[in-house]
Amino acid sequence: MPTAGLCQPIELILADVDGVLTDGSIIFTNEGIEIKRFHIQDGLGIKLWQRAGGKFGLITGRNSHIVNVRAAELGIEIVRQGTERKLAAAREIMQQLGLEPAQVCYIGDDLPDLPALKFAGLGVAVGNGCVDVRQAADYVTTAAGGAGAVREVIEMILRAQQRWDDVIHSYQ
Repeated sequence: MPTAGLCQPIELILADVDGVLTDGSIIFTNEGIEIKRFHIQDGLGIKLWQRAGGKFGLITGRNSHIVNVRAAELGIEIVRQGTERKLAAAREIMQQLGLEPAQVCYIGDDLPDLPALKFAGLGVAVGNGCVDVRQAADYVTTAAGGAGAVREVIEMILRAQQRWDDVIHSYQ
């Protein structure tokens, strides 16, 4: 587990989609419609992060209408699709928000995520991420991608920032 020192300055969480917010499966119907399965706890975690004042964004190499639908449902305004160079996209987002690398957490699962994961102040690999990503990460989740890994990271950061109790107060 990373030290609280890496978690405390985090203001922005950037995440890959396929393999992080989903289990990495891509299903097509006979009509060619793409279907993705998202974990409900990840969604609530993102909403809790935003309620706590954090920003959340998606950077994905693929283009998918359902990603826009899910982002809209969760109030995610930072969405970069069809992005082969994720580090360049992360830097652009950080510049637009006036943030330094130490203020950013990046969550990934595979090789295209490596540069952004290494650049971020807190680089996270999902538990079933590829070996190179897990080795480069500051933290590896116990949960697999698409199975609550994003929620795990959000809880970890909010607890390290001593904001978890305030965020869940309305549920008690």
